[in-house]
Amino acid sequence: MKLRRQKHAKKNMGFYKHNFHFRQPFQVLLDGTFCQAALRNKIQIREQLPGYLGGATQLCTTRCVLKELESLGKAVYGAKLIAQRFQVRNCSHHKDPVSGSACLLSMIEEGNPHHFFIATQDQDLANKVKKKAGVPLLFIIQNTMVLDKPSPKSLAFVQKLQTNQLVPEHQKQSIVQLKEKGGLAKQEGEKRRKRKRAGGPNPLSCLKKKKKKMQEGQEPAAEKKKRRKRKRNRIKAEAVQSVQKNEEE
Repeated sequence: MKLRRQKHAKKNMGFYKHNFHFRQPFQVLLDGTFCQAALRNKIQIREQLPGYLGGATQLCTTRCVLKELESLGKAVYGAKLIAQRFQVRNCSHHKDPVSGSACLLSMIEEGNPHHFFIATQDQDLANKVKKKAGVPLLFIIQNTMVLDKPSPKSLAFVQKLQTNQLVPEHQKQSIVQLKEKGGLAKQEGEKRRKRKRAGGPNPLSCLKKKKKKMQEGQEPAAEKKKRRKRKRNRIKAEAVQSVQKNEEE
C-alpha cells in the first residue's frame, strides 16, 4: 500500500514539475487544520514530507494562520506550537488579519507564481484550491499524507497549452475562421480586393503620354506644310524659267 501511494505521488509530482515548473525546495503552505491532524495522527511533517514529495521542502505558514490559532485557544495549542516552527511568508493582511483559509487563497492568486503547495484539512478551502490551475493540494487521510491528483482545472489548462503548441500556425488561423463562421473572412477578403483596386495609373504619367501624342500628331502637319512651301517655290521657279525662255525666243 505504501509503495502504491509513493508511486502515485511521484506521478503527480512529475505532472507539476513538467507542466508548471515546480522545483526544489518545494514550498508548502500549511494551515492550522493540517497541523492539528498531523498532531492527532502522530505524523512528523518535517521528516516525512521530503521523502514523500521526493525532494527538499520548505514548510511555511502566514501570520493570519498563526493569529487564527491563537484566537482558538487551548483546543489547538499543540497545532499552534507546530505552526510556529515554520517559516512565515508575508501576506497582504498586516493591519487587518483574515481567516487562515482566506489568507492562503490570497497567496496563490494570479497563477500561483511562487509555486506553493497548500496543505489543509479544510474541505471548503480544498474545493476552492481545486478551482485554480497549478496548485498542488496536500491532506491527511488514514494516518498518511496524500498529494491529491491534479484537478480538472489543472488538466484543462495543460491540455489547452499542449494544443496551442502542437497545432501549426496556419491551422490555428483556420480554426479561428471557422469559429467566427466565415464572417470575418469575408470582410478581410473585401478589404484585400479593395486594396488591389486602389492602385491606379499616375495622373502625371497620363498627362505626359497625352502631351507626347499631341507632339507626335503635330510633326506630320509641320512636314506637310514644309512640302507645300517647297512645291510652291518649285512652281514659281519653273514659271520664271518659262518666262525667261519665251523672252529669249
